[in-house]
Amino acid sequence: MKKSYLLLPLLLCCFSLLHAQRPGGPSITGKITGTVLDTSSNVPVEFATVVLKDAKTDKEVNGTLTDADGNFKLTEIPTGTYTLVLSFIGYETKTVSGIELTPRKPDEDLGVIYMSSTSVTLEEVEVKGEASAFENRIDKLVYNADKDITTLGGDATDVLQRVPLLSVDVEGNVSLRGSSNIQVLINGKPSTIFTSGDLANALRTIPADQIKSVEVITTPSAKYDGEGTAGIINIITKKKSIDGFTGSVSLSAGTRTNRGSLNLNYAKGRFGLNFNGSGWYNIPRKSFTEFFREDVIEGESRILDQNGEGRSNFFGPRFSLGAFYDINAYNSLNTSINFRGFGRNNDQTTIARYVAPVQDLNQYYERISETSAFRSGFDWTTDYRKTFQKPEQEFSVAFQVSGDYSNSVNDFDQRDTFPDVNPVLDIRNRNSNDGINLEYTGQVDYVHPFSDQFKLETGLKTIIRRIESDFESELFDFDRDEFVTLPNQTDVFFYNQDVYAAYASVNWKLGEKYGLVAGARYEFTDISGRFETDPTRFSNNYGNFLPSIILNRKLSQFSNIKIAYNQRIQRPSLRTVNPYVDLSDPRDIRFGNPLLDPELTHQTELSYNNFVKGWVFNGSVYYRHTKDEIDPITTVDSIGRTVTTFQNIGRNDVVGINFFTSYTIKKFLTLRGGMDVQNITAAGLVGDVETRRNAWEWRANLNATFKLPKDFKIELFGFYNSPRQSLQGSRGAYSQVSIGAAKDLWNKRGSIGFSVIQPFSNTLSFPRNISGPDFTQRSDFEIEIRSFNLNFSYRFGKLDFKDRRSRRSKINNDDIQNGGGGIGG
Repeated sequence: MKKSYLLLPLLLCCFSLLHAQRPGGPSITGKITGTVLDTSSNVPVEFATVVLKDAKTDKEVNGTLTDADGNFKLTEIPTGTYTLVLSFIGYETKTVSGIELTPRKPDEDLGVIYMSSTSVTLEEVEVKGEASAFENRIDKLVYNADKDITTLGGDATDVLQRVPLLSVDVEGNVSLRGSSNIQVLINGKPSTIFTSGDLANALRTIPADQIKSVEVITTPSAKYDGEGTAGIINIITKKKSIDGFTGSVSLSAGTRTNRGSLNLNYAKGRFGLNFNGSGWYNIPRKSFTEFFREDVIEGESRILDQNGEGRSNFFGPRFSLGAFYDINAYNSLNTSINFRGFGRNNDQTTIARYVAPVQDLNQYYERISETSAFRSGFDWTTDYRKTFQKPEQEFSVAFQVSGDYSNSVNDFDQRDTFPDVNPVLDIRNRNSNDGINLEYTGQVDYVHPFSDQFKLETGLKTIIRRIESDFESELFDFDRDEFVTLPNQTDVFFYNQDVYAAYASVNWKLGEKYGLVAGARYEFTDISGRFETDPTRFSNNYGNFLPSIILNRKLSQFSNIKIAYNQRIQRPSLRTVNPYVDLSDPRDIRFGNPLLDPELTHQTELSYNNFVKGWVFNGSVYYRHTKDEIDPITTVDSIGRTVTTFQNIGRNDVVGINFFTSYTIKKFLTLRGGMDVQNITAAGLVGDVETRRNAWEWRANLNATFKLPKDFKIELFGFYNSPRQSLQGSRGAYSQVSIGAAKDLWNKRGSIGFSVIQPFSNTLSFPRNISGPDFTQRSDFEIEIRSFNLNFSYRFGKLDFKDRRSRRSKINNDDIQNGGGGIGG
C-alpha cells in the first residue's frame, strides 16, 4: 500500500513531463523590469498596479505590484510585443507601448518610469498602502513586517508577537491559536535548528531587521508537509538582487540586547551572490523564582519550599551565503548555506526547605548551580528549477543537508544550612549532554496547468533524520576528592526518524466566483532507537493519509468567504523523546519519552475577509480535534521529587473565533488589532486517573502607527494573553507594551531611531499552578524585561533594487497562485 501511494504522483510527474515536451521544445521566455517614481518628489511609488497587455489583442497576460522601492518585475514572459499600463489611486494612469521581447533579447529593463499625481482624497490614497500590512490568501495569512520600527534591535520572537493568530511568551515559546504544535520554516525550508525542539532559542538567532514577512498557514494544502497540527509559520527573510553591488549595515545598542549586521549583494547578468552576517549579545539580567509543593504520601504531608535568584545572558552569531545562476530563461540554479550559533549562561542560587515527616526529614539547604550551553548548526540547500512555455508549468528538484550540534553542562553545589544535622545534603553534581541532529531532505515537485481553470500539483519527498544524544552524570566523592561517573544516568541515545511522502493537489477555478483546492498527502514514518549500553532496540512505523480541501467564494472584488478542512500530524520532537535527565534541580527533574506516538489532528475553518476604503477585516471560526495529544505530565515520586515527562494523554477539542482588522484615519494614523477567543476541552489519563478540564482562553493585540512630517514615524504596540490552561493546571496571564520611533536620513539611505520594551514595568511575572491526585504545586518566575535601544541603519551602493525570479527553495512547496479572478479572489 505504501509503495502504491508513492508511485502514483511519480507516474503523474513522468506522464506530464512527456506530455509537455512537444516537438521543438519550449520557447525562450524573458522578463520586464522597471522602477516607478513620483514626478514631483522623485520618491518611489509603492504598491502601484502594473499590468502587461498583448499589443495585438489588448489581453492582459501578466501583472504585479511595485515594491517599497518602486521596483517591479514580470518574469516568464513569452517573446512578443506588449503594452505596459501602470495605475495607482492618486496618480494618472501611465502607458508604455512598443515593448518587444525577442529570442535574441528576451529581457527588457524599462529603467525609471515617472507617474504624475492627481487630486484625490487622502483616504483613497491609503487604500493600497495599508492593505499591504496584511495579505489574506486562500491558504495563508501574510504579515509584512519589514517596516515595523518597534522591533528594531530585536529578534524573530519580537516580530512574531505582532503577527495575527500568534502569541509568544517571554521565554520565546510560540503558539498558533493557543497550540504550540506548529512547524516553523525559514524561506519555506525546514531546519534542524527548529526540529531539535528548542524553538524559543532558535528564534532568538534571527535578527528582526532581516525578516521581510511572516506567513501563517492555518489550513495547509496537501503540497505542504503534514507536520504541525496547529499549522505552519513561514518566516521570509529579506533577499534582494540587483545589477551591481549594494550593501547595508545596521547597529542596535541597548540596556538588554546589542546587535549588528552586514548585508552585501552582487549581481551581474544572470548570476548573483548575497551575504549576510550578524551577531548579538544579551546583557545579563536578573530573574527570581518561587516554588511551593505539597503532596501526601501514606497519609502524611510533605512540603518543598524553594526561592531563588539568578542571572542569565545569551549571545550568538549568524552567517549566510547564497548564489543563483539563470542558465537561460527557463532553467535556473539556486544554492545557499547558513551557519548559526546560540550560547546561554545561567547562574542560580536557591534557598530550600524540605519537610517530610513520613521520611523523618526536616531539611534546609542552599544550592548554587551554573549552566552553560552552546548550539551551532548549518543548512545547505540547492535547487534546480525548470519552467516551460506554458505559464505556471514548472518542474523542480531540491536537496538540503542540515546539522545541529549542541553542548550543555550543568554544575550544582548543594550545602546543608546546618551541616552538623544533615551532612548527607552536601552534594556536588555535574551533568552534561552533547547532541547531534543531522537531517537530509530530497524533494521533487511538478506543476502542470491543464487549462486556465485547472492545475495539478504533485511531488515526492524524503526526510532522513539521525539524532544522537550523549549524556553523562557525575557525582563528587568528597572522600576521594574527585567526580565519579553514575552509570545509571550515563549513556548514548540513538534515534532515527525517516519520513517518505507523496502528494497530489488540484487547483480548480469554478467559474468567476468559486475556487477549489483539494488534495491528499500520504506520509510513511519509520522510527527506531537504541541505547549504547542496552542491545535492545525499539522501533515503530505508521502511515498517514492526510486529506485537505479549501473552497473559496468570491463575494466582491475585495471580499471573499472560505471553508477548509485538513488533517495534520505532529511527530515527537527531540526535546520530547530525549531521555536525558536534567538535574539542575535534583528535586525537580524532567526528561523525554522515546516511546511517544504522534498526534493526529482534524481541523475545520470558516473565514471571511473584506477590504473597504482603508479598512481591512478578517474573521474566522474554527474547530480542532486532536487525539493522542503529547503533553508534559507532572507527578511526585516516593522520594519527594517532582518528575515531569511527556505522554500521549488523550484528546483535546478546541472551538474558537478570531479576527484582526486594520483601519487608516486620514493620512497620519493607522490602527491594527486582533483577538482570538477559544474554548478548550481536554481529557486523558494522568497516572491512572481519568482527568477532564474545560477552560476559556483569549489573547488580543493592538498596534498604532503615526506618520509625521519630515519622515518621522512613531509606533505603539501592546498585547495581552489570558491564563493558559493545561490538563493539570494553568499558567498566569501576562501583557507587554513597546514603543518605537524612527527618522529617515540621507534621502532614505539611512535611518535612526529608538525602541522601548515594557516602559512601565521593569519585570514580568509568570505564575503557574498544577495539581495531581496527591499533590498541589505553585510556582512563579519573574524576569527583568524592560529595555531601551538606539538603532541605526545605512544602505550603500546602487540602490535601485530589482527583485529577480523567486529564489525560495522548493523544499517548502511554494504557495498556491492567487491572481486575477482565480481561486484566491
